[in-house]
Order: sequence, then C-alpha cells, then structure tokens
Amino acid sequence: MNYEDILYEERNGAAYITINRPQVLNALRGQTTEELLHAVLAAGWKKSIGVIVLAGAGERAFCTGGDQSAHSGQYDGRGIIGMPVEELHTAIRDVPKPVIARVQGYAIGGGNVLGVLCDLTIASDKAVFGQVGPRVGSVDPGFGTAYLARVVGEKKAREIWYLCRRYTAPQALEMGLCNVVVPHAELDAEVDRWCAEIIEKSPTAIAIAKRSFNAATESIRGIGSMGFQALSLYYDTDESREGVRAFLDKRKPEFRKFVK
Repeated sequence: MNYEDILYEERNGAAYITINRPQVLNALRGQTTEELLHAVLAAGWKKSIGVIVLAGAGERAFCTGGDQSAHSGQYDGRGIIGMPVEELHTAIRDVPKPVIARVQGYAIGGGNVLGVLCDLTIASDKAVFGQVGPRVGSVDPGFGTAYLARVVGEKKAREIWYLCRRYTAPQALEMGLCNVVVPHAELDAEVDRWCAEIIEKSPTAIAIAKRSFNAATESIRGIGSMGFQALSLYYDTDESREGVRAFLDKRKPEFRKFVK
C-alpha cells in the first residue's frame, strides 16, 4: 500500500507508525484508518519487529478521532460506519507485539480510544486526554467504553463519557490512562528507551503475555460488534447529524429537539 495519510519507519527493531494529518489534528478519515490497519498488521507480523509505536505528526495532537468533515451520516470509507475502526482496534490487540502510544498533545475522542487500546502509553507533559462523542453525536460502543472502564474504573469511565471533559497528562497518569509522563522535549528519547528495553526481552514470552492479558477482556469484542451496528443506525438520525453540523458550524448542538 502507498501511504498518503500516515508515515511508516523501521529502526532498531521498532516500527514507527505516524498519523500524518496535522492540519486536522490527526483526525481519522476512512483512508487513514485503512492505512493504519495495513501498517499495524504488516509490522505486527514481521519477525524483525519487536515493538510498534503509534504516533501523531506535529506538536499539537496525537489523534482527535473521526474527521467530522468526512462524516455525513456515515464516514467516507468502508465498514459498518464507513470507517473500519473495529478492524483497527482488533489489529492493535491481536498483533503479538506491544503497541506503544506516543502522546505529545491532544488524544481526544477516537484518539483517546486508540491510546487506551495500546499496550502502553507514554505521554508528554503537554498531552491532553478525553472523550467527545456525546458532544458531537457519536460514541464508541466497544473497547472505548467497556475496556476504558477496566483501565480507569467504572465511575471514572462514566465521568469521561458523560461529561466530555479534558484531562491533563498528570491527571491521566493518576487514573491509569498512561504509564508515564515526561517533559515534552524528552518524549522521543523516553519512547526509544522503552522500545529498547522491550526488544531485549523474549518475543515469544511477550506474545503469550499479551494474549493472556487480552483474554480477560475478549468478550468486549462481541459487545463492540453489536454496538457498532447500533452506531451505524444512530449516525443516520437527525440527532447525530446535529452534532456534526454544530461542530462544523462552531456552535452548541441542540440535541434534545430531535428526541421523540
């Protein structure tokens, strides 16, 4: 695949996959998700690769979720919601290599979900985390909700989704959304250190450990499969479309006028 929306690099046994859409804060369109899926699978099953780093280009954002300009009811690609996000989530979990999220700025919405799904998250002290779905007429009905609750606890997960607040890097560290927070200038060096430590370890032992960790939450895959079917129906409603329109118009949405 010829990548347009992402950058791919291999060095010292690690694969670095970077969402390269800084002009839209590394938001995802259908093509971006397809390219990420291809790259994660390619790196994840390559024997010379011991760890994968998922990053966002520029200084401002890791990823801010779905690109609302590519979201008119459904997104602009294939899959249940016009973007194969379920397949991308599955790939991150299923490849037998640790996936590290390098978060230098905003990890919002689907970007926060990607960070949650990665095995490890290393954050700059400038990173900002949070969900935005109910503010724009969307939700992640699978790993982004049920698995998030496993990571941060039920009460905190519900707060994150119901209130759509933003959380600083230290707050994210306290609740378990990231493993470590470092000064912004030291982020890349810290990521490289973690990669080097992982690559020294037995790849088979790590692969077994990853599958063992995943086994306890594998039922969420089924929940998500059903949930994304419901989400597709929701995206075709006036209530959901109001969220997209309001976002693009830079105004507050009026969801309740569409509730019957």
